[in-house]
Amino acid sequence: MLLTPRTRPSAGPRATSLPGTTPRPSPRPFAPLFAPLFAQSFLRPIRRSFRLRKAALLASAVSVCLLAASAPAEPLGVGDRLFPYLGNPGYDVASYDLSFTYPGTNDKPLQAVTTIYAQTTTELDRLNLDFAHGTVQSVDVDGRPADFSSAGEDLVVTPEKPLQLGAWTRITVRHTSNPVAAKDEDGGWVRTSDGLAMANQADAAHLVFPCNDHPSDKAKFTFRITAPKDYTAVANGLPTGVVRSGDTTTWTYRSEHPMATELAQVSIGRSAVLHRQGPHGLPVRDVVPSPDRKALEPWLAKTPDQIAWMESKVGPFPFETYGVLMAQASTGFELETQTLSLFEKGLFTEPAYPKWYLESIMVHELSHQWFGDSVSPRTWSDVWLNEGHATWYEALYSEEKAKRPMEDRMKAAYSASDRWRASGGPPARPKAPAPGQKISIFRPNIYDGAALVLYALRQEIGRPAFERLEKAWVQDHRDSTATTADFVRLASAIGGRDLTGFFQAWLYGEKTPPMPDHPDWKSTEPTDSAKSAKTAGAEKSAKPAESVSTTTSAGTTTSAGTGETSATGEVTRAADGSKGR
Repeated sequence: MLLTPRTRPSAGPRATSLPGTTPRPSPRPFAPLFAPLFAQSFLRPIRRSFRLRKAALLASAVSVCLLAASAPAEPLGVGDRLFPYLGNPGYDVASYDLSFTYPGTNDKPLQAVTTIYAQTTTELDRLNLDFAHGTVQSVDVDGRPADFSSAGEDLVVTPEKPLQLGAWTRITVRHTSNPVAAKDEDGGWVRTSDGLAMANQADAAHLVFPCNDHPSDKAKFTFRITAPKDYTAVANGLPTGVVRSGDTTTWTYRSEHPMATELAQVSIGRSAVLHRQGPHGLPVRDVVPSPDRKALEPWLAKTPDQIAWMESKVGPFPFETYGVLMAQASTGFELETQTLSLFEKGLFTEPAYPKWYLESIMVHELSHQWFGDSVSPRTWSDVWLNEGHATWYEALYSEEKAKRPMEDRMKAAYSASDRWRASGGPPARPKAPAPGQKISIFRPNIYDGAALVLYALRQEIGRPAFERLEKAWVQDHRDSTATTADFVRLASAIGGRDLTGFFQAWLYGEKTPPMPDHPDWKSTEPTDSAKSAKTAGAEKSAKPAESVSTTTSAGTTTSAGTGETSATGEVTRAADGSKGR
């Protein structure tokens, strides 16, 4: 995600508490589940090491999942420090099949069916799904009606029989998906001038569909979108079919690689889909409002060369396709939804921003396809690995293509780093999101502040070792998740020495360490207001500092509430952490 600048750069009966929930339907004949065939083909483990690591993460929460059916339903989570109720223990999702029927207007709920194929990691009397903004009409488990209720932002499902350890199960939820945000809700569907798009980061996928809404549980996706015939629907992955029936068209897309729920994308609108070829024959498709296709073409044509540039830095593009979705909407951010990055169309049709800057943010979102999408954060505290790398390649592209020196940007970031740490926390231990502003974890400490860590690392181990590390990182963890500790281990191995102490200071220290080879660089002391905010936060939470250890897991914005400018001084971001609106 990259926050968009807002000033010009220099040049009842078994009812849930979900609104309108209806009772479960009468029993229907059992439909046998094709578990053996399914388990051997589409649901085979993506990567064994990925599954084992994820099972270990969930194991810590299993005890709270083993509830008797008579106990009150309660919200669960996988214990993420920043989003404690996101995700659910006890199962591992292998795939989602999402069906949406768009009514032709973006102010009315879509009819939807979500089918989840999962394998249990413990015996379950019931299981929780994240879902908070729709009407649940029925739930089936393995073809049999199941009881359901709500608890917090969870949909709690009780099957007729307990699910055994290691069993494959199919959960089908019929529900509505409401594109109109409720009070104090942010993210999920984005209402555009001609339809809808999605923006689910960091915790909003469950406002659209029932899911295990945490990046540690990646899965494959199939999308089926039915819309009036004058609309076009596009989603992550590649198209597998289009069926026209009367006044409607159903579009089907399927991802070939696992994906975090926060990266799901569905575009519905009066759109043009433009096709071109990327490096090595990679299919590139872009989605734009039909009237703007000619004006946007010069920008779209840049994507293949940008992909080739990124491949020269970190290796082959990790997915089956790529492209950009330019939506007629004011979001305040750009977003790296997998294989189809979301941009505000107005950025490219208004004269407010220079060419070099727009190209650099295109590269920022593109680089996320490697850093954040293919290699996803195991916890949200690891998000610096996403945004720090995306900011790094954004800045490196500007250095090589627009002659804007990386060193100048990093020196400016160093000057601001202590203030960013005071207001937002160190890069690998960001402060929890502000109430009602969950997006506020995206502060400058995880953008330029994290890119500064990478710059220090390059200074510490040398450019050749750093470049080997970058390629090895995305190769070793492709289609998986990773932690800060994984990065420390790999950097130490490639750097030829234990870098635990180096990372401990740079990722978790309250003060910015000295920059290698730049003893003259100074960081400005935090303001009194930032110190006060830090003290207040310490009084509310006395948690011990997180540690960098090789044996434990662990775009540029203004600081929340400080009104600081970006590291370069060129772009002013939102001062309140609220997506730059």
